[in-house]
Amino acid sequence: MTTTKLLPSRADVPREQTWDIEALYATPAAWEAEAEALTADIAGLGSSAGTLGESPEKLLAYLKAADALELRLARFMSYASMSASVDGRDATAAAWRDRASGIGAQYGSAAAFARPELLALDEGQLREWLAREDFADFRVKLERLLRVKPHVRSAEVEELLGAVQAPFASERGIHPALANMDMDFGTAGGQKITQGNVDRLTSDPDREIRREAWENYADAHLAAKHAQAAMYATNVRQNVFLARARRYPDAITASLSPDNIPVGVVTTLLETYRANTPIWHRYWKVRRDWLGLQELREYDVKASLVPPRTVSYAEAVDWIAEGMAPLGEEYVSEMRKGLTTERWVDYAENDGKRQGAYSNGGGRVKPYIFMTWNNTVGSYSTLAHEIGHSMHSFLAAKEHAASVPRYTLFHAEVASNFNQAMSRQNLLARARAAGDTDLEVQIIEEALSNFHRYFFIMPTLAAFELECYRRIEAGGTLSAPDLIKLTADLLSEGYGDGVTMDRERSGILWAQFSTHLYANFYAYQYATGISAAHQLLEQFSADPGGARETYLKFLKSGGSLDPIDALKEAGVDMLSPAPVQATFRTLEGYVARLEELLAQRRG
Repeated sequence: MTTTKLLPSRADVPREQTWDIEALYATPAAWEAEAEALTADIAGLGSSAGTLGESPEKLLAYLKAADALELRLARFMSYASMSASVDGRDATAAAWRDRASGIGAQYGSAAAFARPELLALDEGQLREWLAREDFADFRVKLERLLRVKPHVRSAEVEELLGAVQAPFASERGIHPALANMDMDFGTAGGQKITQGNVDRLTSDPDREIRREAWENYADAHLAAKHAQAAMYATNVRQNVFLARARRYPDAITASLSPDNIPVGVVTTLLETYRANTPIWHRYWKVRRDWLGLQELREYDVKASLVPPRTVSYAEAVDWIAEGMAPLGEEYVSEMRKGLTTERWVDYAENDGKRQGAYSNGGGRVKPYIFMTWNNTVGSYSTLAHEIGHSMHSFLAAKEHAASVPRYTLFHAEVASNFNQAMSRQNLLARARAAGDTDLEVQIIEEALSNFHRYFFIMPTLAAFELECYRRIEAGGTLSAPDLIKLTADLLSEGYGDGVTMDRERSGILWAQFSTHLYANFYAYQYATGISAAHQLLEQFSADPGGARETYLKFLKSGGSLDPIDALKEAGVDMLSPAPVQATFRTLEGYVARLEELLAQRRG
């Protein structure tokens, strides 16, 4: 008879496994006081309306006041969202998150006058002001505002569009509330399935536990498929409405244009992915043979090929620090402090903790990492990924004033994937030198798991998303059966005849992602990020010193350059399919090495 393992409550986890949220606000009372102060200060922002063109001094005063409020808001909203992440059953934290969203919407409405007012100014005069030294920190932001001039509406329309941000964000709050608070995923192997441990359970050595975890998790989402389809369809329609309100030809252009990313970057990615699916078919077959299975099922794609190695948090920190040594002592030292004494990371496993992992800029107080530590190589990989984000935030914040835009999601996924790739490269070299075949296989598995997420799941979601938007823009609908069928069809392209699918459970995959689909046209950036990261890593083989300086320059640039331009300066051309093709060659190399090792084992 098995006994369900109970997870500790949030209050009972060790302090060292939690992030230093008190650095944001020492107490909840301090956060509440800031809520009142922000509300009052936001209300006063409108007094600048109609004055921005009177003099450069008045414009500068407004820009400084608005940026100070935005920085406070970032810190304020981080505290609320971080509190809700670690315990989805904490009603107080959920209320904080809703209140923070509302105050953010108040700011958006109060500041809505600025865009149309600035764009109504004589552009020549505005550019003269921007050339002044005291405008240096605001130059990038205002130049990007001028770029979107054709899509900024009247003050009245802008005020309305600002006011709808909070109600339009409602389904993004409903989905995590449903998935993290109301869904019961049942048990697997006697252990309660949670968002925090489902990845571990679906990779358990016991195939029955994997099956039970995968099926029960999918079934819980299927039980709410119609509500989830309605939520996602609402999100798509809202984004289509906003794109049309701003006179963009379609929603994807509206999403990509502000960051100067051509739509061709996405379509090239998807075309390259489809051209390389035979590599995935080859991988599923070697995985099936290694596991000794007659057929590979979806709950087998994460199963360990060798006995899983237990990896402590401290050991993973050492692995990452050693692997990132080519970036220099200063980088490694700051990173290690963040991972340990500075408590950037919340890695405790507790009841109610939401799924996934992320890095939060923390309003420039310190970068924070959210994850759940499962004592696996996969946990090490996640930590390497997220600390890449955090070091990006840390270095960019040291280099630029808060008024310089934060790096985009497109920038971000390069830094995170680069950390994984560089650290992994070092571990593989160490394992091969020591003749530790089991460790080598496990690190290759980690790499392939990473590729599975970023070069299989994310391109699939990107193709799914693009099709959903096209259907709505053409006047169509999105029902739960349609979304399930679309997802299953797209997955089958990558599985080929290597995986035996359960189409209904496979097809509900779209409903299992909150951030990735509700932040429109986000998923594709994981695949472009991993591509740029691997091309950057190749540069270290040819010229380690030069590559280090080039890469650190990219990190420190933050959002001061558009992502395509920042990467071009670093030697990566994302307008070409070359980075994506090169990364698929790396994937093929991992598959080939697994085939070699399997042949050696068979003698």
